Amino acid sequence: MSNANTTTRRTRAATKKRRTIMSAALEIFSQFGLHGTSLDRVAELADISKTNLLYYFPSKEALYIAVLEDILDLWLAPLKAFEADQHAKVAIEQYIYLKLTVSRDYPQASKLFCLEMLQGAPLLNQTLSSSLKQLVDDKSAIIRDWIAAGQLAPIEPMHLLFILWATTQHYADFGVQIAAISGCTLNDPHFFQQTFDNLQRIILQGLLPD
Repeated sequence: MSNANTTTRRTRAATKKRRTIMSAALEIFSQFGLHGTSLDRVAELADISKTNLLYYFPSKEALYIAVLEDILDLWLAPLKAFEADQHAKVAIEQYIYLKLTVSRDYPQASKLFCLEMLQGAPLLNQTLSSSLKQLVDDKSAIIRDWIAAGQLAPIEPMHLLFILWATTQHYADFGVQIAAISGCTLNDPHFFQQTFDNLQRIILQGLLPD
């Protein structure tokens, strides 16, 4: 086997091991937070030694930040898909659908992100006030262009994004409440479609020009 193939195989193995550790960490962090989580518990769930875990992540804080940054990438992917050449109605419908999909498929990620925000985002504050703010500014400019083109009613883009975040993530962060009241979760295809249909109708009715 060539050195290149050996290196590729080792890289893939290392990437897989990091993903296994981060998946285990997300499960425990989302339940107990940073301070209630031990690396011993994460290592046990990931089925590796603590020493091996520390090879990939030198501290619990480093692992926590890596998990949070991974969540942020996942959470922001739908917003990054906003493009100026889309029609506003199509883009917002797509955004609601993608955000609901994230809430359905990654509820633990949403809950951990919410927990971090409730604690004042001590480990993410710099990212929020820099790269996240820049992304929101960039996409707000696109929304303003849609307004100028008569595709949307005159609204403040920042508040539109806040509303979209709140409504779609509610189905992950308050999933227990949703299930207790409705008897359903987003994993039910009919309920997912019903949720999407109603959210996009309610939100777009307030956005489209008179």
